[in-house]
Amino acid sequence: MPPRWHPSPNFGPRRDGLRPSLVVLHFTAMRDALSALNRLCDPEAEVSAHYLIGNDGTVWHLVQEEMRAWHAGAGEWAGQGDINSRSIGIELDNTGTHPFSELQMAALEPLLEGILSRHGIRPEGVIGHSDMAPGRKTDPGPRFDWARLGRLGLAAAPIQSSIVPDVSPAAFRDLARSAGFTAPVDDALLLANVRLRLRPWARGPLTAEDLAAVAGMPAAGDLA
Repeated sequence: MPPRWHPSPNFGPRRDGLRPSLVVLHFTAMRDALSALNRLCDPEAEVSAHYLIGNDGTVWHLVQEEMRAWHAGAGEWAGQGDINSRSIGIELDNTGTHPFSELQMAALEPLLEGILSRHGIRPEGVIGHSDMAPGRKTDPGPRFDWARLGRLGLAAAPIQSSIVPDVSPAAFRDLARSAGFTAPVDDALLLANVRLRLRPWARGPLTAEDLAAVAGMPAAGDLA
């Protein structure tokens, strides 16, 4: 079923001639999809996304892809700011505390495939809101199935690295920066943020497994 056009007034032109090189995935953290839809289309809320996907797989198209939706806020990825001007935002109807439904994931996959194809976005350009706004955002959260998208070529698919540097915060930071985690945060928050994406079950101090996981991520590359 094609997306339902439900225009939001909350958008503007992309700045400085920028084009989409990222897709940012969010969870709505609201009661249901209709509550999220109303908020994303409320001019007083001043928030929006390009798409919203309900738990039942319904897809609403809120902002044209060539325009700048207001979904990401302050943050940084791969050394670049103004993520709104560089990205397409997709909101997923989910509180962050339960799995994403099969119907929802099945709707997300062709939507992502089309977006990546239309804009020439690489799989590693599909990121979570938390990836670019550590400490401020946690979505799409630990229940999101990144591995599923990776298997389909719709997100970065980390490879198992057999070469692990010394287990040190400096080595971990270098690897994380190469993968795109460049927002200025302290060591503890950086570890928590990378784990949220790659090892959400992990706890405790930095380990060799953390370095191996981030070492397996492809380089984020140039997003200009």
